[in-house]
Amino acid sequence: MKTKIHILLQICLFPCLLFSQIQEISLEECQRKAKDNYPLIRQYDLISLAKDYNLDNLAKNYLPQVSLGGQASYQSEVTKIPVKIPGIHIPEMNKDQYKITLEVSQLIWDGGATRSQSKITQANSDFEKQKLEVNLYSIRDKINQLYFGILTIDEQLKQLDVLTSDLQTNYELVSAMLKNGVAMVSDQDLIRVELLNTDQKRIELTTLRIAYIKMLSLFIHEEISEKAKLILPDNNIDFSEEINRPELKMYEKQNLLYESQESTIKAKNMPKFSLFAQGGFGRPGLNMLNSDFRTYAVGGVRLSWNIGNLYTKKNEYRLIRNEMNSLETQKETFLFNTNVQLTQIQNEIVKYKMLMVKDKEIIQLRNRVKIAGESKYKNGIYQMNDLIQDINAENKARVTQSLHEMQFLQSIYNYKYTQGN
Repeated sequence: MKTKIHILLQICLFPCLLFSQIQEISLEECQRKAKDNYPLIRQYDLISLAKDYNLDNLAKNYLPQVSLGGQASYQSEVTKIPVKIPGIHIPEMNKDQYKITLEVSQLIWDGGATRSQSKITQANSDFEKQKLEVNLYSIRDKINQLYFGILTIDEQLKQLDVLTSDLQTNYELVSAMLKNGVAMVSDQDLIRVELLNTDQKRIELTTLRIAYIKMLSLFIHEEISEKAKLILPDNNIDFSEEINRPELKMYEKQNLLYESQESTIKAKNMPKFSLFAQGGFGRPGLNMLNSDFRTYAVGGVRLSWNIGNLYTKKNEYRLIRNEMNSLETQKETFLFNTNVQLTQIQNEIVKYKMLMVKDKEIIQLRNRVKIAGESKYKNGIYQMNDLIQDINAENKARVTQSLHEMQFLQSIYNYKYTQGN
């Protein structure tokens, strides 16, 4: 019976045990979720919609165009035939004239204007999307700062636990010595003060961690438990990889936009052909000497060519070339500045690597000094203040080591962010 109850309890508690498992989250997962849930991501769909609407409107250029017009006018003088033939009445035009016209035109060839505008629309959409990608890329840096901020706090909390354990051990030692009359109550009080100080630091760090967790939750649009465990990122890095920042693709898309604008200059300097048919009703009709209201129709082929655009053609090409040269200069400047940043970060990585080697030696020495201090205190030749200084010095060395480790990792990911890989 007891066995059955035990099994039943295990079955009931199993979901609770699953639920109580500590949440784990990685840096890459945070970066992906932050990008997918950032409000600016919706701009992608808006850019695509705008492109589709513009392309759809451009496609309608080759649909028949219908226009309706009307006019009523009065003129002070009309055309007359300056010849009088006896017995023959030559009619005169009326000074008041009226007409309503309906015209249908069909574009045959617009010199490539519609095609060039379509290319510009597509190129502009690609450029705007890539510019958006640049803005979204900056989120990675914010996520890195929050993530490594939390990891740094976690390391400091671990060192506080080590310090608390050390102080508690010595507190118990002093308590035992106090019972034997070989220690003073003030020594015990000194350790209690240090324990209270560690509690204060723990409260400060825990509060700061909760704030960082909440900010990270807002970015990834997902609730993160305060007890969540952040997976330590790997320290692999390849300094030989080329710069692959989204800004470089943005410069490429902008250059393609300028190239598509060149085709517009060529298109607007070409002639345009269209068919047209016009029907009208008015006075006079096509016969100017007939003063009756009449219907009429006209049809044919129309040519239009704005030759005046040829005057500015060369300068328009030069302006676009100037913009392309300016863009190339911006790209070179960006690459130069990025390489300077990478060199600086690489030096930081090397620096932290060297510091961590020294940290190990310092901790070993500080530990030996602390152990020696504890031995001296037991033998009554060392003051509690001196021992507490040794304990704090060792803890400070451990905290410094953990900070250097986090700074080393963060520098690696700063390098990857700056590199774009």
